[in-house]
Amino acid sequence: MAEKNIILSAKDIEVKFRVRKNYLTAIRNVSLDLYEGETFAIVGESGSGKSVFTKTFTGMLESNGRVTNGSIMFHDVDLVQLKSDKDWEGIRGAKISTVFQDPMTSLNPIKTIGSQIVEVIEKHQKISKQEAKEQAISMMARVGIPNAADRFDEYPFQYSGGMRQRIVIAIALSCHPEILICDEPTTALDVTIQAQIIKLIKDLQKELGFTTIYITHDLGVVAKVADRVGVMYGGQIIEYGTVEEIFYDPKHPYTWALLSSLPQLGVKGEDLYYINGTPPSLFNRIIGDSFAPRNPHALKIDFAKEPPFFRVSDTHYAKTWLLDPRAPSLEKPEVIQDLHEKIEKMTGKGGAFYVDEQ
Repeated sequence: MAEKNIILSAKDIEVKFRVRKNYLTAIRNVSLDLYEGETFAIVGESGSGKSVFTKTFTGMLESNGRVTNGSIMFHDVDLVQLKSDKDWEGIRGAKISTVFQDPMTSLNPIKTIGSQIVEVIEKHQKISKQEAKEQAISMMARVGIPNAADRFDEYPFQYSGGMRQRIVIAIALSCHPEILICDEPTTALDVTIQAQIIKLIKDLQKELGFTTIYITHDLGVVAKVADRVGVMYGGQIIEYGTVEEIFYDPKHPYTWALLSSLPQLGVKGEDLYYINGTPPSLFNRIIGDSFAPRNPHALKIDFAKEPPFFRVSDTHYAKTWLLDPRAPSLEKPEVIQDLHEKIEKMTGKGGAFYVDEQ
């Protein structure tokens, strides 16, 4: 990725939430460089910190949460230093937008579809109401709403779930942001509509040139859309690399476990693999590798000292003591060995997780 420009650089981000009289450390010293035009997917179990981390890019943390350490440089602006809604006006929605998973909670049920798109355009662009309406109708058509002008004055309940999600995407892209955050954008939709929405976002990214962050627990979606992948666990990114490196040469035992849980790898008559135990409590100080208590391959040092990032390649790093030269040599689980060949055999399509996008 060296030939591409960094559009956003997060360094040593820590996020704490005050819960009654205690503090929960949701994000623990996470760093990430995001490149122009790429699709970066963040994966991990629920509660791993995926959504909280990206909310720091738009100043949308809940009122009891705050960034307590680090910086987030977007162009020449440190987003951590922005405090009020007025400070965020030129960034949130205008430069960095979010598509959430449930379109019904993103849309106002008592406002027309068109008025909700126009409202965003007028907030960030100094144009007339008529020009804003024309832009809104154009964006509705661009995201695949048939007869957009005729449907401009309809309400969300008159749209299907897939169409409502298209409108949420239209709102997010109406001011031509540089970064689009997709927070589980297909979770509430059926499989056929999921494929359509994934294809729509990919096509719009190619057309408009924005950078995409996908937040998901669905590794099948990741294989279809991502250029690079970050794996989160216990409030940290514990491995990152290109999508090929993460799927076909994973190094962290947690990444092994996630891939082993893929339902596509299930064998008829046998139980699906699952990860034993539960994620760590983030109210407590974590000593060592946060995955160690659930890791059947844990070393003694995993319970005593937090591992650094070890370099696998120029694009691939993993935070595991198994990569230390002194560690015993371990093979990844058999179920994910030769993963490319197994997926190709199952799908017959020659790729990772093929989806018919016609």
